[in-house]
Parts: sequence; C-alpha cells; structure tokens
Amino acid sequence: MDTQRFGEFVGVHRHGHVAELRLDRPKAMNAVSTAMADAVTAACDALAADRGVRVTVLTSTHERAFCVGADLKERNSFSDADLMRQRPRARAAYTGVLELPMPTIAAVHGFALGGGYELALACDLIVADRTAVVGLPEVSVGVIPGGGGTQLLPRRVGAARAAELIFTGRRVEAAEARDLGLVDQLVDEGRDTEEALALAGRIARNSPVGLRAAKRALRLGHGLDLRTGLDLEDGAWRSVAFSGDRAEGVAAFNEKRRPEWPGE
Repeated sequence: MDTQRFGEFVGVHRHGHVAELRLDRPKAMNAVSTAMADAVTAACDALAADRGVRVTVLTSTHERAFCVGADLKERNSFSDADLMRQRPRARAAYTGVLELPMPTIAAVHGFALGGGYELALACDLIVADRTAVVGLPEVSVGVIPGGGGTQLLPRRVGAARAAELIFTGRRVEAAEARDLGLVDQLVDEGRDTEEALALAGRIARNSPVGLRAAKRALRLGHGLDLRTGLDLEDGAWRSVAFSGDRAEGVAAFNEKRRPEWPGE
C-alpha cells in the first residue's frame, strides 16, 4: 500500500484506485489546527489532480474520535487579527474535501463534532459505526458552524431538522443519527473504515469518467429548478457520451467481460 504524508497530521494511503485520506493527529483527537487544515488542503489538491483516484475515503487514526472539530486550545491563543488570518486556511480544508471531483466517503467512529462532522458532511456518503456521536455544537461556544454545516446539513436532513440540531447544538448518537439521515450506513463497532473501503471498492469498479460527471451533476444540480437541473444533467451526459470510457463500457457489455476503463 502506497503512502504519502502531508505535513505531520495527514496521510494518503492508496488501495488501487481508492485513496484513503487519513486524519492522523491522535494526541489531540484530530482537532483541526492550522497546520492540520493546511495538510488537509494540500492532500485534497494532490488527490484532485490524480486521475487514477476513483474514490476517496476520509478516515481517522484515533480510536475514540473521528475528529472533535476546531482546535480550541490553539484558537484561545489567537488575537482577533490572528483569527481573521487563519480563517481562509481553515475554510480551504473543508472546501478541499467538498470539491474533490471523485466520489467521497467518510468513515466515522466515536466523536465527530463541529468541524469534525463538517468534514464528514463535505463527503458524498457517511459510513458510521455504533460508537459514533455527531453534532454541530458551535453555538455553545459563541460561534456558528463555519465549515459548511449551515449549508450542508439542511441539504441532508431538511431545513427544520437542521435548525433544531444547530440551534440546540445537541450530540446525536449513532442509531438516531442514522434514523435522521445524519449518516447513511450504520455498521458494527470498529468496522467503519473497513466497510467504507469496501463500498469505495465497489464504486471504483465503475467508469472514472462517469463517476466524476455524475458527481458534478448531482452537486451542481442540487437546488436548481427541474428544467435547469435537467439541462445541467444533459451537459454532463454530453461530456461523457463520446469518451473512451463509454466506448469501453459498451464493448465490455456486449462482449460479456469486465471493462478496462481508459479513464478518458
């Protein structure tokens, strides 16, 4: 398994066409410091440019937490000017995950709170084990979700449900999180990464050109009126209709064999 480090706190591990983006700051329960945010951004930039990656899985090395959010100890040392200078760097990390062009899956266990849950929300799918506890408690410390939570959570669970969760800042345990749609798949304790990688492997068997175009249409079409969304989908279809992947997919189907995707 190939491994590449990005700073001290992030590693990218390759499993064939699946990349595992691993948060690796266990002494701080993966709290997102400025250095860690910069590392996530750099890793996402590299992944976005790698046409060999068909699916990315966001995982954690900490046994009891996926990510507990912003590093409040670091933030406590900031002046107002420091906080404003740090803001674009923090935001870039969440945007980097959100804008990855391939399908993304978060593998969540233990605490995924505040910015930690926002990193998961930035992914297309969330696989959680039964220890997972998720929530956006930012209003309890005088701020608001600033890593995409106020925009991404309503898209998952609806405006009223998102308002209740954000305004109360309450923590939601795994079973309720699944019932509310805060996570997509609930698995046995300790199996979140394994199951997320297995799901990624199934997805990665499909056309990389098709996967990226489908994700683009899904993301950009959300919230548009139906006619505009269908026009957007048509543009995405046209972008793949004459690709090498489409030709290979049709040929493989007719020849009753697995396709060998050219990825173009």
